[in-house]
Amino acid sequence: MTNLANAIQSKIKGEVLSDAKVRDYYSTDGSIFTITPKHVVFPSDVKDISQVVKTLNNNAKVSKKIGLTVRGKGTDQAGGALGDGVVMVMPAHHYHLLKVTPTHVRVQPGAIYGDLQQILNQHGRYLPCYPSSIAYCTIGGAVANNACGEHTVKYGSTRDYTESLQIVLSNGEVITTRRLSARQLAQKKKLNTFEGKIYRELDHLITYNIRKINEAPPHVTKNSAGYDLWDVKRPDGSFDLTPLIVGSQGTLAVVSEIVLRTEPMPSDTSLIRVNFKDLTQAGEAAEKLRALNPSALELVDHHLLEFLQATNPGRVAEFVGNGMPAVMFLVEFDDKSAWRRKQKVIKALKILRHITKDIEVVHDPINIQRLWRIRRSAAAIIWKSKTKAKALPIIEDAAVPVGQFVPFLKNAYKLFDTHKIKFAVWGHAGDANFHIQPFFDLAKKSDQIKLFKVVEEFYSMVIAMGGTTAGEHNDGRLRAPFLPQLYGQDMYQLFKQVKD
Repeated sequence: MTNLANAIQSKIKGEVLSDAKVRDYYSTDGSIFTITPKHVVFPSDVKDISQVVKTLNNNAKVSKKIGLTVRGKGTDQAGGALGDGVVMVMPAHHYHLLKVTPTHVRVQPGAIYGDLQQILNQHGRYLPCYPSSIAYCTIGGAVANNACGEHTVKYGSTRDYTESLQIVLSNGEVITTRRLSARQLAQKKKLNTFEGKIYRELDHLITYNIRKINEAPPHVTKNSAGYDLWDVKRPDGSFDLTPLIVGSQGTLAVVSEIVLRTEPMPSDTSLIRVNFKDLTQAGEAAEKLRALNPSALELVDHHLLEFLQATNPGRVAEFVGNGMPAVMFLVEFDDKSAWRRKQKVIKALKILRHITKDIEVVHDPINIQRLWRIRRSAAAIIWKSKTKAKALPIIEDAAVPVGQFVPFLKNAYKLFDTHKIKFAVWGHAGDANFHIQPFFDLAKKSDQIKLFKVVEEFYSMVIAMGGTTAGEHNDGRLRAPFLPQLYGQDMYQLFKQVKD
């Protein structure tokens, strides 16, 4: 091990590994990038995390600055879990459930989201903002990305459920974040500590740039791009670092404990499967169905369905018996009252029957699971392509204003047709948040060149339409370069000031 690795190991109870196999394993995540770290650290507790940060600071004074990247299970599709310095892996030791109350849960960031959800279910509770990767992602990763999912259209994002955090600051200081009253903020600003300095400087930055900050967010229903400065200080003077840390991907602090608000588990749900012959029909339906406050309003397009039909026809045949649709929706209602759910289904059917005839209220539990499996496993489905061209997560998280649903998809289809690229679309119709993956053969120089063109043209189109480059998967190494274009240079400079 190097001097740095030895210095870290001497300070912590966890492990520091620097052998080639371990470094190679942590050089990839769910993205297209490969970045090999110098060292991999497995902290056992918050004291370990603090010591790692302090040791890196000391090393920077006598040698050179080495970055710290916090990692969960490495499912990030934008390269946010990768770094060429020290990678800190949370799930090895820092995964414990600390407390469950009737309305909240306190947990360490390395806990697997699905395991936590199962425990909450035993208490009749759940976290509705779960992502489709719930079975294998960590709760810390969800907080780092401000993750969302199929129920965000009704319930909101991870940020909406994160009430408090224990974090390790960039000097190793450990603090707790929560919403403070104006009086409590004044007391924090008097502290002669790094925490006090943060409160003083951030309050000043927000106060003197409040108009710029309030005008910055794109007009979308979900957004994980950039730092969330707009909900830190509220008009009543209250102040909270929590919304800033959520979605910051470990770039501002290391999260060591999380307190989340939970919701009662739905007693039952109702599901409608509806197929549309064109995008215009789908857009009209999405706009009208949103008014019914569905718990989910999801889509898969014909490209994904055709791929699935070609590779595993039994999975879709029953649902496309009237011909391959342009778009399929799954519309779910989870209202506690069975009568209210029934009334919403009736209203939804009335809306849909004026648009299309290919509608089914799905009662069979097996078919319900089959439909949700198509939607939830979309990325895994198209990754199984037997051709040399593979579906790549390079433009997979755009969200646009809900009124731009149809124009956006038409423009996206045109872009791919122009470049003669195969692709598939799925995602959250209710939030106009689309997961689009085009197919590229990166062994071909022509596809490598084409990839960069498509990324540039696609995100420029999204921004021009008033959208965001990241609805729920965050920026990472892939989308961070587009932040100046998305927010403008003035807002981007504020982000840099926050980081510095």
